[in-house]
Amino acid sequence: MAADPDPATRAELDTVLARAESDPAAAADLADRLAGPLEFGTAGLRGPVRAGPNGMNVAVVTRTTAGVAQWLEAHGHAGALVVVGRDARHGSEAFATAAAEVLTAAGFDVKVFPRPLPTPVLAFAVGRLGAVAGIQITASHNPPADNGYKLYDATGGQIVPPSDGEIERAIEAAPPAAEVPRSPGAEVVDLLDRYLDEVATLPMGAERAVRVAATALHGVGANTLQAAFERAGFTDLHLVAAQAAPDPDFPTVSFPNPEEPGATDLLLALASDVDADLAIALDPDADRCALGVRERDGRWRMLRGDETGVLLGSYILSTVDRTTLPDPLVATTIVSSSMLGEIAKAEGARYAETLTGFKWLVRAGEGLVFAYEEALGLCVNPGFVRDKDGIAAATLAAGLAAQLKAQGRTPLDVLGELAQRHGVHLTDQVSLRVTDLAVRGQLMAKVRATPPARLGGVDVTLEDLLPDADVVRLTGDGVRVVVRPSGTEPKLKAYLQVVADARDAAQERLTALRADVEELLA
Repeated sequence: MAADPDPATRAELDTVLARAESDPAAAADLADRLAGPLEFGTAGLRGPVRAGPNGMNVAVVTRTTAGVAQWLEAHGHAGALVVVGRDARHGSEAFATAAAEVLTAAGFDVKVFPRPLPTPVLAFAVGRLGAVAGIQITASHNPPADNGYKLYDATGGQIVPPSDGEIERAIEAAPPAAEVPRSPGAEVVDLLDRYLDEVATLPMGAERAVRVAATALHGVGANTLQAAFERAGFTDLHLVAAQAAPDPDFPTVSFPNPEEPGATDLLLALASDVDADLAIALDPDADRCALGVRERDGRWRMLRGDETGVLLGSYILSTVDRTTLPDPLVATTIVSSSMLGEIAKAEGARYAETLTGFKWLVRAGEGLVFAYEEALGLCVNPGFVRDKDGIAAATLAAGLAAQLKAQGRTPLDVLGELAQRHGVHLTDQVSLRVTDLAVRGQLMAKVRATPPARLGGVDVTLEDLLPDADVVRLTGDGVRVVVRPSGTEPKLKAYLQVVADARDAAQERLTALRADVEELLA
């Protein structure tokens, strides 16, 4: 408490301490808050907004930024430009202010955004301004109680090892938060117009007659999406009104992630009501994008991340000017559908698979034109944002939907054609949420020690990706299972894929595979 510069969290911790003397629950709460500092990894920081070193608060952000400043100086970037942005979650404004003031006091040229903006705008600003780093205060699609701290390096992408370890050691060596100097004076900059100008240059075709229903899930994406659509010439946009304004309590969703059951119910209802051609869901910091479509029977559903990935990847490849870029590259991760590789082969393009996370995808190689991960991350614009970008992906998707509508076709028609050409690729996920993180390690050890011989009726072999990643891959004829601990949530995840010539056969095999994997992880 003595080291905390924020009177609000000092008082909060004092209250917990007083209760802990007689209340076992408060004692457990206190122990958890003091269990250790939030781990600084390649995803930066994520944790509940609360007092104590094991939470997101001004003291933790202050010491973290002191460590980042020291790391930048050690790499020869003393006094250089750093950009700081934020979302609209609880604590974001105070945390962004603390980060900017620590960097200013350390002698850096600091620029801050005037208001909460999507994470892709921060990633864009790092590259456009030639910054040596960018900090975005956001917890993306985590629960309402959380906040986070995402760090970009001079490449414009998120940090990768060994940077995370170097920064973590610098944070450990930082003085107590109350002793870290802070100074106001950061320059306010607004690069939104420049970002929107770039989005409007994406290859969207000439058609603009398309009706889109969209939601920002109470995050910061609604205004930017609307502005991007207007700049690109799409005028028939309908927002879910109850979810359009930023609200850190996320009152209409239990979990503000488009992948979660129920999160897009209001969106799909709106799409049906307005007779939309496409539905779009952004996550709260608008770096992820999910698409919804109307089935043949009139019902609406959200596409899986892999469906959206191959849909937009195929389209992007069809638009590449081979005279200026004769050898384009597309990339996805080891847990995503392998169909993108088949599409690339047919188009004469290069294809790469990376470890999970956009920090790896944007480093997949020269000539990158498109990258995606199954968790709704899409980069349709690596030329000006080296990260996933929900705003740009949504705008491009509207252009594709408009072209298809003019031809009397739909995204489902395209997906059907891709399956006919490259085989039916079905994907699924088995996700095990744990309260004790040690359980994840125990289950990974069990799979490594006694791997199954068959899954989904097919003989499989195990490939262990250690030491590069805590991942095991089980593969057989038309079957693939990838198991790994989540990097951002208390989950163990298994990613399933089957490939077959016909959809019925693929679905039957996927059902059997899912049952086997659920038993494996029980």
